[in-house]
Amino acid sequence: MGFDKAVKVVAVVVEERPSAVYEVVLPEQQKVLAHLVGTVQRNFVRLVPGDRVEVELSPHDPTRGRITRKIG
Repeated sequence: MGFDKAVKVVAVVVEERPSAVYEVVLPEQQKVLAHLVGTVQRNFVRLVPGDRVEVELSPHDPTRGRITRKIG
């Protein structure tokens, strides 16, 4: 189980949803729902629409992912 062979992609945050879930847009204009990784939450990183983030996409469900870090 888990993100053993996850694909890392740079995306842009479009919208913040309840429960720390974000809607991000990939370079192919595909929308994905992503949540924050624990280390990002513990460091109190705040994301607003327009921020560039690195997202790991699940190999099982490409419409879900997790945000591993904020870029810039």
